[in-house]
Amino acid sequence: MADSDFQLRCDAALADLNKALLRAAEVHEFEPDFQAGALTIEFEAPPEKFVVSPQSATNQVWVSARVKSYKLDWDAARQSFILAATSQTLKELLADLLGQRIGEAVAL
Repeated sequence: MADSDFQLRCDAALADLNKALLRAAEVHEFEPDFQAGALTIEFEAPPEKFVVSPQSATNQVWVSARVKSYKLDWDAARQSFILAATSQTLKELLADLLGQRIGEAVAL
């Protein structure tokens, strides 16, 4: 995939995810912040941070959360970044990770 294609897809995916996170943050206790092409999700008590960032060298989106790193690849058929191990989309993965952190289901 060309770098420009990756950047466009990544920007759109992260902007869409940010909108969903902002809606969810109205109900749950976390704060999303989308700056400089990366998305962070911060929790106050206990303090923790999730980071979602594009990795143009590998054409992947990386998620750092819960002391793990997840690497998602673009799936043209599903038009989404997908975690190969679970077939989860970026939104599905984040909803799952947030639910684990908060202790209740989070809809994105």
